[in-house]
Amino acid sequence: MATILITGGSGLIGTALTNALLNEGQEVRHLGRSKGRRDDVRSFLWSVENSTVDEEALRGVDHIIHLAGAGIADKRWTKARVQVLIESRAASARLLLREADRIGVAPKSFVSAAGVGYYGAVTRSREFTEEDPPATDTIGRISSAWEAAVDEWAGICRTVKLRTPIVLSAKGGALKQLLRPVRFGLGSPLGTGEQWMPWIHMDDLVRFYLKAIFDEKLVGVYNVSNGQDVSNAEFLWTLARVVGRPFFLPPVPGFLLRVVLGEMASIVLEGSRVSNQRSLSTGFRYEHRELEPALRDLLGKGS
Repeated sequence: MATILITGGSGLIGTALTNALLNEGQEVRHLGRSKGRRDDVRSFLWSVENSTVDEEALRGVDHIIHLAGAGIADKRWTKARVQVLIESRAASARLLLREADRIGVAPKSFVSAAGVGYYGAVTRSREFTEEDPPATDTIGRISSAWEAAVDEWAGICRTVKLRTPIVLSAKGGALKQLLRPVRFGLGSPLGTGEQWMPWIHMDDLVRFYLKAIFDEKLVGVYNVSNGQDVSNAEFLWTLARVVGRPFFLPPVPGFLLRVVLGEMASIVLEGSRVSNQRSLSTGFRYEHRELEPALRDLLGKGS
């Protein structure tokens, strides 16, 4: 049995990963800003703002999963908000490293969430690979600062960064937001609708996290995407088809989204494909590769 500490363990991905690890008989700990409510998980407190961590959270830990971070799309991207987005990810990774070094803890691995936003809010015909440089726009800067802090862990343990696209889950997240207008027959493409929407089913993502934790051959960064990228228009049309709603409205103008969301609109109006060849080279196989069956599975709509 291994002991795994998860930051952001009460979030969408953290909850799914926690359940999977517990089902495998592992010990799971959560590190958060408030005490957790689960009886089957020990929870500990930290404050990134005050640079404090309950050191008992780190003692005896075999693996650390770093998922914590302020929500990318929760608020408009003011200069102050962008700094919060960076600090909540980068400063938290460095705080953990400082405390681990201080008390002499060296886990076997540090596995961190990352995002395909690393490549920027752009629409390109080619696939981005892990060797591509980070973009210099806002989402690229947030992502590269996040990953740079994670890389500092490489001096004491195996480090893995999982660049994920849209994660589809029946429990919430992006799918819940996209489903709201579609259920009312108000689904329509965003902007041109031609931007790519790489995606992954939550079950596949959790399986890859488990592999990243326990497969010692995994090191570095991986695009964790199923390789079946679709356009924004195709995604929303398929979602409408699955829930049996019409899809006929004209696209939502990009300028209108920019008025409402500011610079943050770029992450829904732009999007590129990402290569998953490095993840496949590990022997991993994605079980949910086609969008419509994946949506039906998540929404309980059958075949």
